[in-house]
Amino acid sequence: MSTLSGITVSSDLSSKFADAVQSKSTRFIKVSIQNESLVHDLSVQITGSLEEDLALLQHDDVLQDDSPAYILVKLDSPSSDWMTVFYVPDSAKVREKMLYASTRLSLLKSLGSTLFTDSIFATSKADLTAEAYASHLRHVAAPHPLSAREQEMADLRASESETATYEGSRARASHVGTGVGLNWSEEVENAVAELGRGSESAIVIITINSQTETLALHAAEDVIIDSLGSSLPQSEPCYAFFAWQHSFEPNAGREIIFIYSCPSNSPIKHRMLYSSGSTTTYQAAKSILASLLPPVTLAVRKIETSDPKELDEAFLKAELGLSDAKDGPVAAADSPKAFARPKGPPRRR
Repeated sequence: MSTLSGITVSSDLSSKFADAVQSKSTRFIKVSIQNESLVHDLSVQITGSLEEDLALLQHDDVLQDDSPAYILVKLDSPSSDWMTVFYVPDSAKVREKMLYASTRLSLLKSLGSTLFTDSIFATSKADLTAEAYASHLRHVAAPHPLSAREQEMADLRASESETATYEGSRARASHVGTGVGLNWSEEVENAVAELGRGSESAIVIITINSQTETLALHAAEDVIIDSLGSSLPQSEPCYAFFAWQHSFEPNAGREIIFIYSCPSNSPIKHRMLYSSGSTTTYQAAKSILASLLPPVTLAVRKIETSDPKELDEAFLKAELGLSDAKDGPVAAADSPKAFARPKGPPRRR
């Protein structure tokens, strides 16, 4: 999962970007990570339209086939906005991929995230051609595809909006279409609901269709704890809801657990996408289960792993703070330790 790397923006890069924003004559600013700092690599001036200038990024002296970089892109006038390109080639070293993935938020926050209104994740120069950019714009402008169930819910919400009356601060909540650009397919929604209605240990595995940004059902099957790790994809990220029938305290019984699996060898673009949608996928599933009769509770603690094979009984017990009744509760890995009062000075005789 993407985390902040601690790498900061150099004063030279901040100055170069401020000048470019002011002058409005710079098309591209290439940013690299050098000596634990984000630095200005090179600038390219505007020579034509953005679609025409994208051809300049194909030159080897601007972008290399195996070296990641950030590209700050000035959009065409009259817009004063900028776009970010996160260029991380598939052939780059794994450490560089992780470093650039974990630093992108620091770059945007330091330079002013409000200036950047669009972004592109590229794994090759072919993703940065005029044709690829036109395809990107069509994708952004196109409405997300809706299933029959989603369209029905959208129509219902529109009808409610037309006849809505003031209800104070209470807002109508819907779990359909929630997430960072992610839609719930009817098949996935039904699978999670059926998992909640069941009584045995079972699992629902969900993947993301990156083309449509829709959650897709990968598998829904009965599974025991011993087979949990092997049931998840070993080289692709996924979300999973595992219904676990167990006798451990303090939640003995059937417990539904959210699992975010992101193997370390999965593509960087997929890691970013799954990381950004993890929290809202959890919240949407929580709403689905709570709407059942009787309501079903989703475990508060979430399980995250970069190695699906480590998911076994001992791992879940440790992460969820479970224990045998006779042993007493076990503190979860992220539970704060109790404050230990220091001993006072010895008494004088």
